[in-house]
This record gives sequence, structure tokens and C-alpha cells, in this order.
Amino acid sequence: MHFIGLPSGWVDMSTVALRHHFDTMDWGVGRAVSLATDPADLAPSATARRWANDLRSVLGAAPRGRRVLAGWKHLQPDGPGPLDRRAADACLRALDGLLAAGHEPVLTLLHGDEPGWLDAHGGWLARDSAFRFADYAAELGRLLGDRVSRWVTSADFGIPSLGERVAGMTGPGRGVGAAGLAAVHHVLLGHGLAVRALRAAGVRAEIGGTALLAGGYPASDDPADRAAVDTAESWANRLFLDPLLLGRHLVTEDGRCPVGESGCVRPGDLELISSPQDVLYLTWYAPVRVTTPQNLPLLLPAESCYRALNEVNGLLVKLGFALVPFDGVETGRYGWPVLPEALADALAGLAGSYGSRLPPVRIVDNGMGDASGGATRRRAVLASRLGWLARLMERGVPVRGYEYWSLVDNLPWLRRYARLYSISDPAAPAESLEGGDWTRSGAFARPQEAPREGHTLHIV
Repeated sequence: MHFIGLPSGWVDMSTVALRHHFDTMDWGVGRAVSLATDPADLAPSATARRWANDLRSVLGAAPRGRRVLAGWKHLQPDGPGPLDRRAADACLRALDGLLAAGHEPVLTLLHGDEPGWLDAHGGWLARDSAFRFADYAAELGRLLGDRVSRWVTSADFGIPSLGERVAGMTGPGRGVGAAGLAAVHHVLLGHGLAVRALRAAGVRAEIGGTALLAGGYPASDDPADRAAVDTAESWANRLFLDPLLLGRHLVTEDGRCPVGESGCVRPGDLELISSPQDVLYLTWYAPVRVTTPQNLPLLLPAESCYRALNEVNGLLVKLGFALVPFDGVETGRYGWPVLPEALADALAGLAGSYGSRLPPVRIVDNGMGDASGGATRRRAVLASRLGWLARLMERGVPVRGYEYWSLVDNLPWLRRYARLYSISDPAAPAESLEGGDWTRSGAFARPQEAPREGHTLHIV
């Protein structure tokens, strides 16, 4: 019987950092903050009732790492150049407070908080934005280099580029289709320049950037469906990771380089983008079931279609693949399939693709957004997922850590408490410490589940 153990401190938890800056909202949180927001500026707010229960429930397993957002729009509100003194002082006070409390600050430089002046000059469609971001990183490196344990250049390479400028997810008129692939290049260029700027500023702590990890399973044994999985993972993963890890942009099966065709790549750019980073941060939510467009009518007949999936597939079929629901697999409230082995499968695929070029990885944003059985079920799924990751680590895949999202629930996002993520029971009485120190006590050291036939590809 095979039992799995993980290194002490390897499992951590993310908290519900209120990352974005809002004006007063009807749900009583006033204005969400970054480090650079002075507390005196905050509107009166109410504490969400669930937080206390969540914190008590994991007493003894409180995260040491504390992910925080610097607040670019506050630190350089009027344009590039020296940091705003008041905002910089707020950063210093906040970090000193975290250090005094025993936390290890993990500072994110970019998380959807670009200043207005950057957007007014083209945002990430403009090449100059990469250099302005690097200048900002250098300023922060000089200011905070002795206080930050880990640096994250970007919380997600894909949102400001693929999501905003290609697909237009953030508002009407933001997406420009294939021309928006220039933003992919510029976000990655900004990352590479920022890594070098931080090192030049004397930063010796761990530095990395964040990509969304996608993992797919073929919808059938048809070789065309297996080829469609490769196509899907190329667009989701290799679009960002090939330039980061291999120093070249994605080339499709038909020999095209979509990013290069946008005309944004200049000599020396890819050398900068592939500047060595200490760690690769990866976000993970759920796997997808992939088919070739020709098989879509067989696997997703008209009476089974729903609008959102149709809209997504309307875009994806142009790239050579489509998505269909899993058969007979538990799902959460978002419709995400619950397959604990899928993350390990996806990581094994990365290791197979990039080999020694793959740096150590940390799993950051993740979670379930509800599943039948509530917090108890979420804990069980997490335990199983960690077991699969430990098996992967035994085979030499460099997984440096795992941060569960979220120690408390998903208050700042669109659905707030309508989608629960935490592994505590929000309805439990205060005196109940269910959960306790379970992630550090070896609660996940259990016999491995047998691989699911038809799903697990890489871990056997």
C-alpha cells in the first residue's frame, strides 16, 4: 500500500486578498485595497461574517506567505517616473506590519491595476508599455527589495493580453482579434524586462510570473480528438510558455507563427522574454474535454447545447478544436468537472514538453467554486489532488509548493459568496475547529485512488 507524504510547509493557503480598487459597493466592503492605498482613504466598511469562522477553522495552519498587490495606479498615478511618496510610504508601512506579524510578503506587480495613463497610450497593445512596466518594477525593487520574500511580475499573463485585447472579455471595443496578439508579446516582454530590472535593483528573492495552466482529455479514442487536445493545449499553454521557456513564439501545425504575424516582434525581444526566472506560477481550475470540430455534432447534439458553450465553441472551432462536457463526472456550481488527478496530468504534460527548461512551479490560484458535499467534499478533493501531486514529485517533476484558493471565500469577485471555495464550514459554530491543522498533519497521506479509465493520460 503506497502512502504519500509532502514536505513540511509545502501546502499553503491563499487568502481573499481584496486586490482591486472599487468605490463603495452595495455589499459593504467599501473600497478594496492594494498596499499603496492609504487606510485613511477607505470608506466605512463591514467585515464579512464568514471570515472569522474560516480563520478559526484553520487555526494553526495559517499561511506564512501573504500575497499582496503593490498598486501601480496609486504608485505612479500621473505617469512614469518616481513613485508617489505617500503611496510608497503606505507600501512600506504595510509590508513592515506583515513582517512584524510573521508573514512572508509575496508581492504582485500587475493584477489588472494598470494606471489610466498607460491605457490612454494603448495599454498592452503598445510596445512602450513593457518598458514602463519594467521601470515601475525597478522602482519597487529599490524601495521594497529587502522586505519581499517572493516577487510575482504578473498575476496572469493571459488576462490583459489574450482575454482583454484578443477576446475583448473586459468590455466592448477592447478586443481586436488577431491584432491583439501583440499584447501577448508585450506582456511577456514586460515580464522579461521586469525580471532583469528587479535583479539590477539588487533583488535576490525568488522572482516569477503567472500563467494559466490548461489540461485537456480527448472526448473519444478518435485520433482526431487526441490531435485536437494537442491543438487546444498549444493555444492555452504554449502561446505563453514557448516564448518564456524556449525563447520562441508558438508555431502552429501549419507552420504559422500567429504572434509573429502581428508584426510586434523585434530582434532581441525573445532573449529578454526568456530571461531565467526562479519559479513559474501556475493557476489551475479544471480540465476540459476536447474534440475535433468535425465530431462536435456527434458529441454535443443541438438539444444538449447551451448558450455559453456554443459561444465559446464558435471561437474555438476556428482554431481547430471544440469543448464538450464530460460524461458521468461530478461537477461544481460553475460546471467545472471534479477530477483530482487532472492537475497532475497537466503538469506531467508540461514536464514532458519542456523537460529541463521547466523551472520549479508553484500552484497558486485554484479551487472548486462549490461541489456537492460542501466544505467536506472540497477537503476530500484537495486531499486527493495533493496525493496525485506528491506522486508526480516522486517522479522528479519540480513542484515547489501549492497554495489553496481560498482560506476564506471568494468575496471580491463577481459571485461573492454564491460560490464557496474555502475548506472550512461557514455554517459551523465558532467553537468547532473542524479542519484545524489538517493540511499539515498528513491528512492527505492516503492510499492513491486508481486512475480513472478514459481520463488519466500521464500518471499511471
